[in-house]
Parts: sequence; structure tokens; C-alpha cells
Amino acid sequence: MESTTTALLSAVTGTVAMTAAYAYAQRDWLKDQWLAFISPAIYNFLKGTTREQRALKYLKEHARQGDPDSVLETFDEFCRTQEWAMNAAEEKGDILDEIVRELQPTTCLELGTYCGYSAVRIARNLSPSARLITIEVNPDYAAVAREVVKLAGLQDKIEVINLDSADVIRELKNTYDVTKLDLVFLDHWKYLYIRDIKLIEEEKLLKKGSVVFADNVIIPGAPGYLEYIRGSKNYKSTFYSVHFEYMDDMKDGVEKSVYIGDE
Repeated sequence: MESTTTALLSAVTGTVAMTAAYAYAQRDWLKDQWLAFISPAIYNFLKGTTREQRALKYLKEHARQGDPDSVLETFDEFCRTQEWAMNAAEEKGDILDEIVRELQPTTCLELGTYCGYSAVRIARNLSPSARLITIEVNPDYAAVAREVVKLAGLQDKIEVINLDSADVIRELKNTYDVTKLDLVFLDHWKYLYIRDIKLIEEEKLLKKGSVVFADNVIIPGAPGYLEYIRGSKNYKSTFYSVHFEYMDDMKDGVEKSVYIGDE
């Protein structure tokens, strides 16, 4: 009896230890889920509004109309002092800024608009004749994004499309008058990264020198995409270790891939 009890206690202790170790190993993922989905759902219920609506209200009250820099700074302020939101944020944004300034793209595609933060970030550095098409499947997010773009005064440069990314990619040439893409920013559902980059390739939308920039490749992660893009002879990829948006204690990563294949 004593040996059985000892064995049972040992098994229970081992299970608890393994569970605790797993939870600790997954702490960044669990924190990401809490920030992105669980906490806002509770707060939305209590407030009767969505986090995105509250962010827009804050922007309209504090940002300067027609000033993209003010809109971005105010959005960063909201996320650091009021509520967390899944923007690219400052550190990743600086890398994105550098890419846009160096590349000087004329046609850009963003998959995953959310509230328009990164769209504003990209478009403010574009030349007068350049444009950004940004796709958001969530109609509520798309509606907020259009308001944010308008507040920044960039509605002539940014087209927000509320459709599934795959449907738009297939119609870029025929419906949206896109010949080639200079810059693609992947920031939607991570499991769709690999599907959509393959669609972009199938539609022959990339040219030599086109840049594909993928966010959140560590948290929540896009392992299938990384394996594909790094294993392809058509890309030269660079990984940047950065912090997860507005979280100085969580490490994430972004991947910049330059297309070097045939057009």
C-alpha cells in the first residue's frame, strides 16, 4: 500500500512539474493570447465598445488631423498607456520605415490591415505617385482602419479592401491594375502566410528586388512560412530579432525576404 501511494504521489508530482514546465515554456504564447483575445473580450463586455473603437476615439481626441506622424505617435501612446493593440509598433516600424525608404516602392500590398497603423507607417514614406493596397477580412477592423487613414490624410495613397486576401491576390492584375508588387507586408493570420506567398508567386506578382516582409514569425509564429521562404532559392532572407509589440519583456522576430528569382 505504501509503495502504491508513493508511486501515485510521484506520478502526480511529475505531471504537475511537467505541466508547470510546459506553461513556463509557452508563457510568451499564453501572454500573447491573453493580450490579443481574452483580456479585450472581457473589457469589451464591460465597456460596451471594442478596443478598436476606443483606440479610434483616442486618436480623434489626441492626434492632429492630416499628420501621419502624430497619428502613429498617438497610437503608440494609446497602446502603452491605455490598452495593448496588435500594431507593428515602434521597433518593427523602424525596420519597415527603413525598407520603404531604401526600396522606394511604387506598388505595395499589405495583408492584415487591422486598424491601419502599419498602412499609415508605410504610406507616409511613399512617393506622390505610389500606392498601398491593404487587405483586412474583418469588416469592423476595416471600418476603423479607413477612419485612421483618413485622420492621417493618406486616403489618396491607401486603399483598404475588406475581402479575403486570397480573393484579392487573384484579382490584383485584372481588378486592381497591379502589374508587379515592390513590397509585400505579411501581417494577417500567420497560418495564411505560406498560402498567400505561394498565391503571389503563382500570379507572378513579384519581380527581382521585390521585398516580402513578414511580422510575428516567432510570436505567435509562422514556422511553415519560415521553412518555405528560407528553403527557396528564389529569396534571400534576413531575420531580425525584435521585441513583441509594446512588450519589452517578450522577444519576437520579423523576416525580410528579397525576391531574386525569375519574374
